[in-house]
Amino acid sequence: MRLPRIARTSVSTPGLVLSALREVARADRRGTATAALLQVLGVLGALGLVAAGKLAFDALLDPAGASVGLVPALLALALATALSGSASALQTQQNRLLAERVSQRVWGRVLDTAARADLYTYESVGFATTLERIEQNAVSRPFQVTTSVFALLGSGAGGLALSVVLVGFEPLLLPILLAAGIPAVLLARRASRSEFSFAARMTGPFRTRDYVRRLLTRRPYAAELRAFDTAEHWKARHAELNRVFEGALRRQVGHRQVIAVLSTLGVAVALAAALLAIVWLVRTGRIGLADAGAAAIAVRLLSGQLTGAFAAVSGLVEAAPFLADLERFAAPAAAPEPRGARHPLTCGVRLRGIGFRYPEQDRPALHGVDLDIRPGEVVALVGENGSGKSTLAKIVAGLYEPDPGTREWDGTALPAAELRASVSVIMQDFVRYQMSLRDNITVSDTGSLRDDAAAYDAARRSGALDAIAGLPHGLDTVLGRELDEGLDLSGGQWQRVALARALYRDTPLVILDEPTAALDPRAEHELFADVRRVLGGRAALLISHRFANIRMADRIYVLAEGRVIEHGTHAELVSAQGVYAELYALQSASYR
Repeated sequence: MRLPRIARTSVSTPGLVLSALREVARADRRGTATAALLQVLGVLGALGLVAAGKLAFDALLDPAGASVGLVPALLALALATALSGSASALQTQQNRLLAERVSQRVWGRVLDTAARADLYTYESVGFATTLERIEQNAVSRPFQVTTSVFALLGSGAGGLALSVVLVGFEPLLLPILLAAGIPAVLLARRASRSEFSFAARMTGPFRTRDYVRRLLTRRPYAAELRAFDTAEHWKARHAELNRVFEGALRRQVGHRQVIAVLSTLGVAVALAAALLAIVWLVRTGRIGLADAGAAAIAVRLLSGQLTGAFAAVSGLVEAAPFLADLERFAAPAAAPEPRGARHPLTCGVRLRGIGFRYPEQDRPALHGVDLDIRPGEVVALVGENGSGKSTLAKIVAGLYEPDPGTREWDGTALPAAELRASVSVIMQDFVRYQMSLRDNITVSDTGSLRDDAAAYDAARRSGALDAIAGLPHGLDTVLGRELDEGLDLSGGQWQRVALARALYRDTPLVILDEPTAALDPRAEHELFADVRRVLGGRAALLISHRFANIRMADRIYVLAEGRVIEHGTHAELVSAQGVYAELYALQSASYR
């Protein structure tokens, strides 16, 4: 499917909060219920503290009129304190597990979206930046929203109960405390807007800094950095990016600190006013000392509940734009496109009038291209860099959709999924999987049962058997040095493994984009001299800059600026004395 980079949405903050709650509940219903129960126990513990405190004050100040003795009251106070503290500690640990489950589910949605995006969308400007912003800022938000909602519900329930208790002592105390909420909510909205704006601005510099770190620390770049002695250059670039990021972060932190101080001051002023009011009520005789002590406990606890509620509201408001960003990116869509059925090739592949334009590019990469590939044929594409060879190969493979033009397989316009299932592709920038050699070969056909015999056969035909013979664990040897136990291969050996990967996938058409770029001349000659045996009778679309390697092709297409300017056999093109003949002569002269 083709996804928009960022679609607009009008989902409200309450709608996003409900969506986040559903996400958490789906991730772990039992864990969510447990966390909610622990929140309730925390509220009950807070109420117990007020009730036990009132009993203790009564027992201390009026032993004769107290309903219970001092010792039972103190035991009740200790029990309420233990309940409140235990609920908080248990909830902290429960939230660790719930956070992991929610993270797994949200990551699953993000990965589904990234995997569903077709190649055109994935390569479009903005997609990678949006994905990075989601990874860095939005993935953890659903769980944060849930903890905020739990805190809000718990603080709300506790605050309501404590409010009732406080009103019983003196109704004047409640509005004094509630007044602190007005600036807290207003400041939370301002903080939310500034936080999302900061995240959006810093995604680009953050990605660049992360890339420079990989340049300095990853093995594939180590040799060139040392050959050109550029480590200090990249370290200086990294330091500059650090200064940019730290400067922006310092300003953002300062802004948030001001907001936090103002919110805290509001709560502190309200708490002080309420406590002063209690002192005034005692001095004027409106309440007794026992009631005043219990009221002071209730005021302190209610202040804490209101602080928690204001913080929860702030967290919800702050998370809203990030949740909206996540919902835009990973919005529920139609079921993933099913794996396509593999088709035999009996008549051939036929492309007519093919055009293609890359995202945000003015000039088309292809324009009016016609191409034919018949069963068992080897067809070659040649041309200078940027002529459109790899783009055309991706259209043949079903990775890009032509626009305009028609693409037929045995006279039928196959869906892209079925076309991809019927073609094997080895790209010039093939993946070097940091996995076992078996995985590196068989990953091309995960829809079928793994066949070790077929993997060995593909390795034999690609010339990778020599590499296998020298590996300590054969097909089970882990390749690459990203993992500690990995064993690296030479560039040519990796290329043979990649070729084996393409051959293992039993399809009637194989696309090879510069399949010998890393091979030595002898290995390259051996491969092309016997390419039809290597292919096992399958058709092939071959891209190569070395004209000597494609002389055996049944048909050669010469591309320039996205158009086919010549096509024919090697002999026909040389006789025509056109661009192909000129380029072939230039290459041939260098070998004489």
